[in-house]
Amino acid sequence: MTMTCTQAAPLLSAYVDRELDVAASLELAAHLHACERCAAEVRGLEAVRSAMSSAALEFTAPPDLEWRVRKAVRREAGPTTSSLQWRRWAAVPLAALLAGALSWSVAVHRDGSAGENGELAELVSGHVRSLMADHLVDVATSDQHTVKPWFNGKVDFSPLVVDFAASGFPLIGGRVDYIAGRPVAALVYKRNQHVVNVFVSPAGKDEREAPRNVTYQGYHLVRWSQDGLTFWAVSDVNGADIDTLAGLFQAAG
Repeated sequence: MTMTCTQAAPLLSAYVDRELDVAASLELAAHLHACERCAAEVRGLEAVRSAMSSAALEFTAPPDLEWRVRKAVRREAGPTTSSLQWRRWAAVPLAALLAGALSWSVAVHRDGSAGENGELAELVSGHVRSLMADHLVDVATSDQHTVKPWFNGKVDFSPLVVDFAASGFPLIGGRVDYIAGRPVAALVYKRNQHVVNVFVSPAGKDEREAPRNVTYQGYHLVRWSQDGLTFWAVSDVNGADIDTLAGLFQAAG
């Protein structure tokens, strides 16, 4: 029986990490040979794996790092900490202390800026992933009358699809992506040599909010809502260009 995409999806990471047995590897390799979408996912995972092993990511800790971490922990523990309790802390390996400090930081900021930036991080990741994994579009065409019906049955709404080539933003296609745990329509435009992803999903309770323009991790994002849908445009183009595309959408709606 031929492996399906649903069966293959949870095995892709293990395949890249060479953790599958021979039989499963062969079966998955046959599927990847026939399925360009899963093969693209594997190429993306391999690109990330290669980037993570880059020598540029290596970091040598300064000699006094352990002393500074332990001093910070003792300071946070306060003057009421007994000498026995402190000796127990002193015996904890540095890696464990750093992990604990990181967990505490995440917990403190979970309801603050981290949660606020969570959606922005997912949108930027979706944009970058589309460029890295050779999976920019599922339907490659500038014909809006082909792209719009392609989404039927793939998402539970009808996205606004317009080709803005006359205004310098040609449509090059679309795909289905996942943002915040749900499928969204991704419309892909070009601006000179730059790619602009426009993520479209049903609007929530904040549908009437004014357009929002932000910069996150070096990328420009602009959000607006119209006709019951929320749009997020993401790109490394300048802010004026991405504002122009948002305005074109709003005028077309």
